[in-house]
Amino acid sequence: MATLGRNTGNISRFANTNSNAVTAQIETLARQLADQTIREREFALTRQRNGRIYTTFNSVDDILANNIETVTRGLFIGTAGSTGSLLSFATSSTATAIQNTYFREIYSDSQNTYPQFSVAYGNYNGSGSADLTGNLNNDTPSRAIYKQYAQILLPPTDTRFTINGVNTDHIYVINFNRARFREKLDPGNLEINLAVLSGSKVANNVHTGSNVKVLGTNAVVRLIDDSSTASPNIGESGQVYNIVSGTIDEGTIIFNSTSPTYYGLMYPQFGIAILNADTLNTNVGFNTVTGSGVQGDNAIKIIKSLSGSVAIGAPAGDDYGIQARSSEQVKSTYYFVRVKNGEYNYSNNPTFTSGSLGGLRYSTFINDPQTYITTVGLYNDRRELLAVAKLSRPLLKSFTREALIKVKLDF
Repeated sequence: MATLGRNTGNISRFANTNSNAVTAQIETLARQLADQTIREREFALTRQRNGRIYTTFNSVDDILANNIETVTRGLFIGTAGSTGSLLSFATSSTATAIQNTYFREIYSDSQNTYPQFSVAYGNYNGSGSADLTGNLNNDTPSRAIYKQYAQILLPPTDTRFTINGVNTDHIYVINFNRARFREKLDPGNLEINLAVLSGSKVANNVHTGSNVKVLGTNAVVRLIDDSSTASPNIGESGQVYNIVSGTIDEGTIIFNSTSPTYYGLMYPQFGIAILNADTLNTNVGFNTVTGSGVQGDNAIKIIKSLSGSVAIGAPAGDDYGIQARSSEQVKSTYYFVRVKNGEYNYSNNPTFTSGSLGGLRYSTFINDPQTYITTVGLYNDRRELLAVAKLSRPLLKSFTREALIKVKLDF
């Protein structure tokens, strides 16, 4: 038994020595293989950089997606571009007589180049207008306007506009051009300036559009939304703000903010302002025509009142007429194009080479090539060009210069 034990020990020592040698050999081969792999990768990377056409974005380090930014701009447009104030009002020269009984399209120029908004008068009972189509179905323009805006802005079970808790049977509508307000009207930046009219001195049914005059006392009622002091009501039409007396001059100021006078409602997402005709009658002298079957042409009163405020003239540094801005949330994705020193130093542009064999045009380009980056192309995985970003000026690139170009896509 003792001899057997000694033999077992010899075999064990031999096995351990052999195992250590095998392990060392494996480690050596693994190190050699790893070094070879690293050298091949570095060589391939160097070769790729010298002739690279595409660079794949790293989705973590190179792409910053879903950035939301709120952009506001002047609501109105003219020959000079966007502006936040509209001080000239012209009606359409091509609208038919029947169209004018429903609404009036307002332009900033007499050539009708730039449509800005439309105005209309609506009456729940159809009063203040006459059916000129000959249908004799009592579906007068004022009734159609009221029902149309009620259907657009009110819940299905509600048929009347409610302003400060009181239902109103007749309204004036300012409907901003869809292309102007983009996503929505910018709350806190709407101001409607109305010159007081002489309606209280004229019999109701004869105070039609053709008889509308400014009172002559230079009195102007200024209206804004109450977003500066109150949260909006949220309904099926989105946000709803009250329109109250106030001004956005030198900051939003609501007159008598503890007990303001409520003139109407603003629907930012629809670009619509609804004004209570009863309040305009009382405070702005509209004397809205409400006779049955009488063509009151009430919408003209909004136009005369707005243009009348401009004629009166606002204090220095201020504007009357209408002031408004649009607001939209723009989603952006940023792509950071990182161009390292060894990349994109050669060009396949014909001016970079010469001769039939494609040799470099200048011998200095052999060790010190220089190119200019002018364009960044964004491709999909199939290398199909999707977008092009142009640099404001060419960007010099060489082995001693690196570049970081930020490409921004808005949608």
